[in-house]
Amino acid sequence: MATQTRNTNVTGDQDCILEPLCFPEHLCASTCLSFNDGPPVTCVLCSDSFPSSEKDRLLKHVVLDHKLVIADVKLIADFPRYMLYWKKRFTEQPITDFCSVIKTNSEGPVEQQEHYFLLCDVLPEDRILREQLQQRRLEEVLDKQQKERDDTTFHRTCMFCNEEFTGNRSLLLNHMAKEHSFSIGLPDNIVYCTEFLDTLEWKLENMQCLYCEKTFRDKTTLKDHMRKKQHRRINARNHDYDRFYIINYLELGKTWEEVQSEDDRDLFEDEDDDWSDWQAHPVCAVCLFCEQQTDTMEKIYTHLKETHEFDLHKLKTDLNLKFYHQVKLVNFIRRELHQCRCYGCQVKFRSKEELVQHLVNTGHMMQLPEVSHWDQPQYYFPTYENDALLTGLSDSESESEGPNHSSEVPVIAEDISNLKLLKQTSVLNKLLKGRGSST
Repeated sequence: MATQTRNTNVTGDQDCILEPLCFPEHLCASTCLSFNDGPPVTCVLCSDSFPSSEKDRLLKHVVLDHKLVIADVKLIADFPRYMLYWKKRFTEQPITDFCSVIKTNSEGPVEQQEHYFLLCDVLPEDRILREQLQQRRLEEVLDKQQKERDDTTFHRTCMFCNEEFTGNRSLLLNHMAKEHSFSIGLPDNIVYCTEFLDTLEWKLENMQCLYCEKTFRDKTTLKDHMRKKQHRRINARNHDYDRFYIINYLELGKTWEEVQSEDDRDLFEDEDDDWSDWQAHPVCAVCLFCEQQTDTMEKIYTHLKETHEFDLHKLKTDLNLKFYHQVKLVNFIRRELHQCRCYGCQVKFRSKEELVQHLVNTGHMMQLPEVSHWDQPQYYFPTYENDALLTGLSDSESESEGPNHSSEVPVIAEDISNLKLLKQTSVLNKLLKGRGSST
């Protein structure tokens, strides 16, 4: 089914899954987007280098290992170039020529005193460098934005209704604001628009609310949540979005949250915005027993039944499985197969292929253990983190037929353990007595 990325530790009958299992990326429709990747950044005082996405780790190294403190790091427009510049300068002159020296524990014993070096824009050279980096970054971003504004080859599908837009990005952005009440700001305020839309689309495809960033089990639940909670906007506290707004390049230290209150007078809202035209994307579900993947749940049900003689629909009906029971059953089977253990007879095998062959030969495909064996809280948690099969499961027919179907569940309005006392103290009884006395 998939190459496992989770380690297991087997001791007797106990097994422990230590790391999250995840289907290989090629099995899934989308992958997580990251915009922090770039060339490694080298320390200004040694040869150690760190990934560009781990700036905090580099700064910690500089402070702890070299006693160097860089002030107002967040206001440095291009941190890698900044570090490269000072690495060269520190090889040309002593660090004390550029940095203020701070002595700690100045009144204590000499052996307990430490000297730290402060690099900040009080130094004219540092201030000029920061201004030049800011100007250079601003020019690059404005040039990029102008190209996007003039681009007539833009082509993209709306993430909510799958309507295609060709020509200029503003057509799509205005459409989402007008038809779906989802505005990320005026088009002229945005840069790196394609990457921005990729990020938002990836979140929706992974059932994540764009505002509160909670994850839901299916697209319908997510759609209802975003509509009812008025979460049809992006999270202002998520600074991953900073790079997509021009305002962050114009004024250092100013966040893009103010963009949310922009005057969008040209974009009038449609009051009847029920998002009913939001079409779900393919689920990319993976079979329980092999590596077969499909883009709809019906196809995966058909594949399971015809190829492996495993009828999930029949199990759901026979056992009256509600949604979360199905989730636990799927996670249980996934886990047993990962451990190369038959869920019907608990016999272990050397490989998954041998196990599947055993399930076919013995007819154990549809032979589940006692419900108490798999109806456990631990199976609420996905065996595979990116298991799209879980998101495509549906409630059982008994659930969709309404509350009258569950006649076996009594609805008790009051505590009837003491009927005599209840009649004497009933509010209705008092009301009736009061009405009788009034007449």
